[in-house]
Amino acid sequence: MKKALVTGASGFIGSHLCRCLQQHGWSVRGLSRSGGAPDGVEAIVCDLASQAVPQESVHGVDVIFHLAGKAHALAETKQDENMYFRINTEATELLLQACCKQGVKTFVYFSSVKAVGDIDGVMDESVVEDADTPYGQSKRAAEKLVLEGKFVPKPVVIRPSMVYGNTEKGNLSKMIRAVRGGRFPPLPEMGNKRSMVHVDDVVRAAILAAEQSQAAGQTYIVTDGQAYSTRQMYEWICKALQKTIPGWYVPLGVLKALGKVGDAIGKVQGKRFMFDSDALQKLSGSAIYSSKKIQHDLGFKAQQHLKAALPEIIRYLERVSK
Repeated sequence: MKKALVTGASGFIGSHLCRCLQQHGWSVRGLSRSGGAPDGVEAIVCDLASQAVPQESVHGVDVIFHLAGKAHALAETKQDENMYFRINTEATELLLQACCKQGVKTFVYFSSVKAVGDIDGVMDESVVEDADTPYGQSKRAAEKLVLEGKFVPKPVVIRPSMVYGNTEKGNLSKMIRAVRGGRFPPLPEMGNKRSMVHVDDVVRAAILAAEQSQAAGQTYIVTDGQAYSTRQMYEWICKALQKTIPGWYVPLGVLKALGKVGDAIGKVQGKRFMFDSDALQKLSGSAIYSSKKIQHDLGFKAQQHLKAALPEIIRYLERVSK
């Protein structure tokens, strides 16, 4: 029986990964700050931001799936910048050192498509532009440690695009709640496109990368193979909620004006307003990624797509809100 250590085991992706590994016959050990983990997983409490990696957590492990880290915050501060590098980069290096001492063979690092900067058009693993946020820079630095540090024989980097699924967190869940509550304005079709991926497919991709030898030393972007506009998502959510799609929309010029008003309110309050220019950019901007490399190398093919997954996500949100 293969044994895996999953860091961040209590999180959205980590908990799904633990359960999927168990279904594939793995013995699973989970490490998290809270000590939370799915049933049947050996739980270990450790805050990688302030604690050394327990050597016993790594002992006897065949594969480490490293998900624990500080997530991206839109309104970053100097304190955030320091924390990104402490948690995402320095803690990863300490974990890699523990792997080296214990003879762990495979290390699968969950990075992000934000580990590199954006370019126009479809982005793949060949993009080398520097990340433009402390979050992305900390992730890229960790990637280099994983791939170039020679700590383990088989290092792999996974870069998921925006991950969706049954969770209360994330932009998609916020959008669903706002549409359901009548707080999300009907946007025009702006021609923007964003790549996404279901959590189940991210987990499948990571396990494939851990099991196949040709993944050694590689970086893989993971998407569901499609890219969605905000207007498409809005209409699909309305249909899944059985809400009538309005026959009107808020013009983009009005949204830009509202974004500037939100910027001004944020400056006065000293914190971001719920809708500002950054929020509008999230809604109207594009971020398209290609997952052709992992399809070619490992035979990965997404099994979930957003439109078909939305009804189950909405049912989940209704259950947890009761």
